[in-house]
Amino acid sequence: MSMMKKAISAYGQASIDLVVESASPHQLIVMLYEGAIKSVVTARFQMEQGKIAEKGAAISKAIAILDDGLRLALDHEQGGELVENLDRLYEYLSFQLLTANINNDVNALVHVIEILTQLKDAWQSIGPNQLNAGLAVSQEKGEVARDAASYGKA
Repeated sequence: MSMMKKAISAYGQASIDLVVESASPHQLIVMLYEGAIKSVVTARFQMEQGKIAEKGAAISKAIAILDDGLRLALDHEQGGELVENLDRLYEYLSFQLLTANINNDVNALVHVIEILTQLKDAWQSIGPNQLNAGLAVSQEKGEVARDAASYGKA
């Protein structure tokens, strides 16, 4: 890698780190949704192109965002039934991605994209000031921030 590419890469990573560090927990969740959607869209494209390894990598990234980002951000102590339902939905989406990968099922990927987009839009519409115990997000910002930053890497 040339010095210029290394510098640009370092700048890009620093930019991602700065955004993550300055983001609220609400914004971090939006970033995780966006990262998951982007990964599933990439997986769909790679699947349609017949690029098996790239498809698998994109699906693995989306599953990691769901399991290690969004699910871990849920506050099970304060969130009640809504958090339990979201946890099950994230588990369902991970399973759909896994089976889509195995079966090369584009329709399953489209379904996951639709659900993630609806969740992201709903999350954005409530705004950070409207969160209550029913929509609790773990305030362990350091953990979520570190996960969000790792998903921004290529």
